[in-house]
Amino acid sequence: MTMVKAHVSTQQLVAGRYRLLDVLHRETNRICWYGEDATTGYPCLLTQIGLPADPDGETSLRATARVIRMSETLGMLCPGRVATVIDAGEDDGTLWTVTECIDGIPLGELVARQGTFNYARAARIGLELLDILEAAHGEGITHGELSPGQIFVRNQGSLVVTGFGLAGATLAPRLTAPSYASPEQARDERIGPAADLWALGAILYTLVEGRPPFRDRDQPEATLRGVDRLPLRSPVRAGPLTPTVQGLLRKNSRERLTRPVVREALTRVLNEDPDGTLQAVSRPRLRGMYAAAPGWSRRTLVAGTALAVVTVAVSVLVVTRQLTDDDSSGTGAATRPSPSTPTSASASASVPGSNTGGQSPSPSGTPTPTPTPTPTASPSPSGTALPAGYSRYHSPEGFTVALPKGWKALRTTRQSDLAYRVTFGATGDPRTLAVTYSERVGADPVAVWRDDVEPGLKEEGAYKRIGEIRATTYQGREAADMQWLSEVDGTQVRTFGRGFLIGEGRGYSLRWTTPAADWNDSANREALDTFLTTFRLPSD
Repeated sequence: MTMVKAHVSTQQLVAGRYRLLDVLHRETNRICWYGEDATTGYPCLLTQIGLPADPDGETSLRATARVIRMSETLGMLCPGRVATVIDAGEDDGTLWTVTECIDGIPLGELVARQGTFNYARAARIGLELLDILEAAHGEGITHGELSPGQIFVRNQGSLVVTGFGLAGATLAPRLTAPSYASPEQARDERIGPAADLWALGAILYTLVEGRPPFRDRDQPEATLRGVDRLPLRSPVRAGPLTPTVQGLLRKNSRERLTRPVVREALTRVLNEDPDGTLQAVSRPRLRGMYAAAPGWSRRTLVAGTALAVVTVAVSVLVVTRQLTDDDSSGTGAATRPSPSTPTSASASASVPGSNTGGQSPSPSGTPTPTPTPTPTASPSPSGTALPAGYSRYHSPEGFTVALPKGWKALRTTRQSDLAYRVTFGATGDPRTLAVTYSERVGADPVAVWRDDVEPGLKEEGAYKRIGEIRATTYQGREAADMQWLSEVDGTQVRTFGRGFLIGEGRGYSLRWTTPAADWNDSANREALDTFLTTFRLPSD
């Protein structure tokens, strides 16, 4: 990981426009400056972050676009609680972000100046952070870089969070403050909301103990190894916060406390504060679900000399077709939520696991009854009994799904970090299941199948869609189903595809492909029903 250059001339304008005046706070690989816009005289904050080596220049473009996009989205979700990014760009391996001036001080700087916080004050900060994270997680957004340096405490006491959009912008597991990384980040695994809950626990630990739970070492890689492998040093000043901090800092992400449990625990700490000074907790007013507006996908930056205007648009068709070329058995139909997407029961597809009463279509499209799977006596980890011969598979990408005996991941195809597909099967078995993740692709699950996926399938020949593309819901999320016939090595096969949204323009699709002649076999019906019933995202 490239480190931030510590020596920047305050006489030289960043991007030919922004004047650096003073350092507000430093963290590993991150420096926050107080500055001003030389063209307008307005004050601003500039953050300097080192980027990994970027031979093709794509990383810096992606990082810049994500930071701007996340600022827009979170600004709508949490008005006044997430710093507005007004400019961003890369200069000589350094990412610069410019935000509006915040009338406060970084939390990390407060700890450095004032020492430890009492547990009640820490609990109040934790509750306000939890509100912001809850709003983000509800849209499928993970911060991934949360640390005391990314949190500003306003003069009146409320919080403002910065740094959204950094996680996932590069291939590095963590860009800044590695001592606050979660163990799954340290192992360079796919992360979800549980990583932010770990960071929340680490921040609470720092507030009451005066140091992070895992200290910074000479190199970020060494710090990450410590986070992953070293045992937690038990807090000694946390008082009634101790169980909450320890519950958030569990190495296994599935064992960490959930948001409702953390909220209840922090509220109880405040209500039992002996001084009675922090019992009244004012929660920030957050807006509900953010509906994508027509201009939401625009990504423009203020022009400068070294900080150039950047407009990033990811082509759905390119990502989808490139994945299709690698594997004809599955591709992504994941899309961004749209308030206009139909989800009525009358439009739902009649497949196992949908909301249509457990019927499955025959090749002619006529619903036929679906056999009820026979559960085993041994429950799966999720608490749902699995059919005989199935076991739960935990993918390196973070999702889980129950697979038949002998099945494994046959191949994984990636399109940069914007999309991937994992294809499952077994030697000698003509059936396959493909799980695809896609990022920022489209605005309607039905339209993505119709306009982005289907044209590529038609080019392969011997393609015939079965019935209509149907809007439905899946695990409480917007989804769409499509079925079709095609040929693989001279054999006609039938595929059922379900694409569904997870927020922030991201989504997954599941594709189940069997020989068309065997579509109605009871074993195949059971397999599809099991896949749809047991598939779980990292955050579920």
